[in-house]
Amino acid sequence: MAAKAKKQTTFIWEGQDKNGRTVKGENESISATYLRAILRRQGIKPSKIRKQAKPLFSVKNKKVTPKDISIVTRQMATMINAGIPIAQSLEILSRSSENPSLRETMNTIRMEVEAGNNLSSALAKFPILFDELYRNLVTAGEQSGMLDTMMDKIADYKEKIESIKAKIKSALIYPAVTILVAFVVTAILMIFVIPQFEALFANFGAELPSLTQGLIDLSGIFQEWWWAIFGSLIGGAIALAYLYKRSPKMRYALDKLQLRLPVVGSIVEKATIARFTRTLATMFGAGVPLVEALDSVAGACGNRLYYNATLDIKADVSTGQQLALSMTTTGLFPVMVTQMVGIGEESGEIETMLDKVADFYEAEVDDAVAAMSSLIEPMIMVVIGGLVGTMVVGMYLPIFKMAAVV
Repeated sequence: MAAKAKKQTTFIWEGQDKNGRTVKGENESISATYLRAILRRQGIKPSKIRKQAKPLFSVKNKKVTPKDISIVTRQMATMINAGIPIAQSLEILSRSSENPSLRETMNTIRMEVEAGNNLSSALAKFPILFDELYRNLVTAGEQSGMLDTMMDKIADYKEKIESIKAKIKSALIYPAVTILVAFVVTAILMIFVIPQFEALFANFGAELPSLTQGLIDLSGIFQEWWWAIFGSLIGGAIALAYLYKRSPKMRYALDKLQLRLPVVGSIVEKATIARFTRTLATMFGAGVPLVEALDSVAGACGNRLYYNATLDIKADVSTGQQLALSMTTTGLFPVMVTQMVGIGEESGEIETMLDKVADFYEAEVDDAVAAMSSLIEPMIMVVIGGLVGTMVVGMYLPIFKMAAVV
């Protein structure tokens, strides 16, 4: 866990494998020493390890995204289904990619396959791009002689999971954008607009209404301390993001808070359940034992509460307890989910039931995000209109008061 908490750096390495062949690659690691140890455990004797150069504006620095991996997996599945050998498929992917980093990755994997290694072993050289779940599914496909079918399953799985991730981000970004826009509009009015009225009111010689005086006082705070206000907000956001990545306790607290947020919490919960059931169904379909599959499912949940709950489920299942009963004990899964899993266990159709649950919750997430999207624009207008309206009324109250006296 400590290694994962440190910053990852991209290294380019060269060395010799167990057969004396020269091999090259590119991996992310916390240090050159740590990467050297990993390579040695894989049977590679590294001769050169250096940090990848990162010019500020270079297409070579373009990262390989999960979406890229999803597309590559689908293309790979199509070519294997068409009878194209794996090494040749990888060469085609390498040549056709417009992303230099992805091209180098595919080329390294191709060289590993041509050297006689299994595809799963070759993918293990890029553990960040191809996680344990991905590699386990590829291994299952290789062992069963059905790699083409398994690559199709992986492609379907990656596409659906990436779709769910995108919807969660959308659900979380909308409220953040509303708050940000409201704050920016308020800051502009406080710093640039209200001071103009303050200068005008200075010559009135009468007591200002409470709303007007309050806005002028708040404007004074913004003018004097704007750097501290903006610095605190930006610093707080950076610190929160840092702690979320580095502190398990903070991540647990924020993930728990996400689930309790109005509207957004429901979307996050449904999306997490969809990822849990979709991942478990895919692992079942690959013939991976339940206890082993739950390790990968925990990592795929994307929420610390469900991560911990999945590990608890694994511990219960390993002692012989039924999956549905263990899921019920966590208190995080709706009755419908646990009942369908229970029916699947009794009928021997648990993969089918899990797929149905995943389909249902993915559709629920689609509907919820669409509904929230249709409401967010009017909400932004109401919030901004309320802020601007309050300030306009506050600034014009003294004028109306003087007009009434005259």
